[in-house]
Amino acid sequence: MGTEVDCPAMTAVAAEKPEDESAALSKRRRVAIWALIVLASLIALISVLAVWTDRQMLNNSAWNDATKEAIADPAVQDALSVYLVNQLYDNVDVSGQLEQKLPPNVKPLAGPISAALRQPTANGIEFLLGRPRVQQLFVNASAVAHQKLVNVLENKTGFGISTGNGAVTLDLHELIVELGQELGISSAALDKVPADAGVITLLDSDQLSAAQTAVHAVQLASAWLAVLVFVLFGLAIYLARGSRRARLRDVGWAFVLIGLLVLIIRRLGGNWVIGSLVDPEFERSGHRLWLIWTEILGHTGRALVFYGLVVVIGAALAGPTRAAVATRRSLAPAFRERPAMVWGAVAGAYLLLVLWAPTYALTKPLWILVFGILIAVGVELLARQSEREFPDQPAGEGVAAAGLQKMKTRVGGRSGPQPSAADEIAKLRELRQSGAIDDAEFERAKQLALS
Repeated sequence: MGTEVDCPAMTAVAAEKPEDESAALSKRRRVAIWALIVLASLIALISVLAVWTDRQMLNNSAWNDATKEAIADPAVQDALSVYLVNQLYDNVDVSGQLEQKLPPNVKPLAGPISAALRQPTANGIEFLLGRPRVQQLFVNASAVAHQKLVNVLENKTGFGISTGNGAVTLDLHELIVELGQELGISSAALDKVPADAGVITLLDSDQLSAAQTAVHAVQLASAWLAVLVFVLFGLAIYLARGSRRARLRDVGWAFVLIGLLVLIIRRLGGNWVIGSLVDPEFERSGHRLWLIWTEILGHTGRALVFYGLVVVIGAALAGPTRAAVATRRSLAPAFRERPAMVWGAVAGAYLLLVLWAPTYALTKPLWILVFGILIAVGVELLARQSEREFPDQPAGEGVAAAGLQKMKTRVGGRSGPQPSAADEIAKLRELRQSGAIDDAEFERAKQLALS
């Protein structure tokens, strides 16, 4: 059977800049296809943000992991030490404590000394925050506060919180007392520290209704929007009869674009949030916290770019370009004569990819299975296309044959008589019937043959 390279009109089509591959489709259908792709892309972007909120902000395990990473970060430790020192000095008479311990002739210097000790005290607290036991106190306080917050947002009860009233807080009082003891402050003085010292309000009661509505919407969106995205993309490809490979390629580029937009939103959103909500003194630690708590968002963006490029490459391998045809010509003998070796190489490459785990999905058994099935289907389709186009291609001669044909064309044109337009069109019909080219490519090549 002929190939794109053997057919002059098809060779010209492969070499020229592609025209509108959906020319055979009606204008209304083309508009509908692109509307579905754009709509699916917008919904996919919303879905990514919803999934991140659900997985990162509402998941206790992910929250605790992020908290452990945050408290171990030097920038966060520096900012937290400043806050805790301020709480100690605001609620403990440090000057009075020093005055009791100083000799009588030095007691008047207690005030200046206590002020001078403020920065060394912050440094000491920052050092203490590097200890695992002190870090665990912060993690425990954060875990309790997060559980309270999630219970309220999901309209549950727990940890002494009833929905609809009261505020959700992060209580660092125990951490302040612990650090005060480490710094040598007497128990009597620490007992006078108010119970609300170090208490940070996370959610006021008047914000509860709006927050609960938002969380309910996020949970619904994270569960169903991803399904809707795949349905819309699949419908767009189904409607593109005659140019489905090209639309699959466009879907791949859509994934790449969505991934890049997610990464841009993470960067610009962080700058906006930090600039709007964080004091300039704590901008550095604020940026670190943003990066830690949006790490899943970054992973998702990079994963979408990776998956999109895989789809684009797969669609290109099935296309009519000379590089794709040459690749299929070279692979045809291996698919036909050594299929076990080919499938072994594919399985080995996929196993290495799973071990590398460049995306979150490749750490989950279900998604590993899904992607494995999709890759197997893609390889099988490529094998059938290669064998259909080059049923008698000898092993090792695919690249040589393509090179010889190109050299003949350069030095003296095609050997033998040029085929007639009718012969070319007949060969093009065979290619279309075999699935090697689609309707749009057939029409373009036919016009070239007739001209």
